[in-house]
Amino acid sequence: MRVFISIELPEKAKQEIVRIQNEIEKLGLIKGKFIEKENLHLTLKFLGEIDDKKLEKIKEKLNELKFSKFKVRFDKLGVFSEKFVRIVWISLKGDELFELQKDVDEVLKDFFGKEQRFMAHVTIVRPKFVKNREKFIEELGKIDFEKVEFEVDKIFLKKSELFKEGAKYFELKEIEGYR
Repeated sequence: MRVFISIELPEKAKQEIVRIQNEIEKLGLIKGKFIEKENLHLTLKFLGEIDDKKLEKIKEKLNELKFSKFKVRFDKLGVFSEKFVRIVWISLKGDELFELQKDVDEVLKDFFGKEQRFMAHVTIVRPKFVKNREKFIEELGKIDFEKVEFEVDKIFLKKSELFKEGAKYFELKEIEGYR
């Protein structure tokens, strides 16, 4: 099964992303996959394909993870690689987020390598076609959005299953933070 560790977004954050997605769509400069509201999340660590035996060991290791609740907020809207726009994202700001990601890496070090270039972001669009890259990037920079702030009080181990209508995510484990 395909597995990842994520932070879920509160409803207010998801609503703001949907509003941003609508603004992007109105530009008429891209065609592609706009991530469904229910699938919006921040991936702390992608674990890939694992079997049931490894899954159980990962769940056990995640019991060792201890983190305090903390706040993050939306920061910037951008793209990976301006030459080949394949992902439009919104980044999250919060130092504790990077510490949490390192802590996840640490508890899972026996199974997975450390993240080399973690960037705290939520993928909001996967463009398949961009009409005018330069214009799109310029217009993307003009989109105003609320810097939604929210508390991260738990993280999730999830599996991703592909269906003809798209990916669906299923919770395998919840890890709560503490005060």
